[in-house]
Amino acid sequence: MANEEANEQETPAFRPEITRRLPELPGGPMRGPGLAGGFVNGDSGKKLIVGRDIVLNGQITACDQLVVEGRVEASLENSKAIEITETGFFKGSADIEEAVISGQFEGNLTVRGELTVKAKGCVQGEIRYGRLSIESGGRLIGQVEVLPAGEASDDAG
Repeated sequence: MANEEANEQETPAFRPEITRRLPELPGGPMRGPGLAGGFVNGDSGKKLIVGRDIVLNGQITACDQLVVEGRVEASLENSKAIEITETGFFKGSADIEEAVISGQFEGNLTVRGELTVKAKGCVQGEIRYGRLSIESGGRLIGQVEVLPAGEASDDAG
């Protein structure tokens, strides 16, 4: 028995090392208007995707890119870009650099750079923008104004 106890103490416990693999998403990095054909460099870790059946409430800050496929009721501040897909709905306020709206936005929206409203997109509320692009069928409802030159982003897109 003394030998068995000595053997147990000498043999280190086996701990396999399992490599963690991140899932590959179809379509690669998100694309939209902006520098180099996309919103944000795909290597940035500050992207938030709210999936189709997800409901998110609260305050979102310091997000490089927010992609809304589900429903968000929030205040979005200190962020760079928002994309609302055809299935997405955002209610609240957003102060950002760029926006692509294919779904619905309700509330106060300030886009210092370019606001793009796609054919099925609808933005309703108080809307302020630096530059505007609307596809046929896209809608703006409410108070709409162009930002003064000092408040708009200098990026020409």
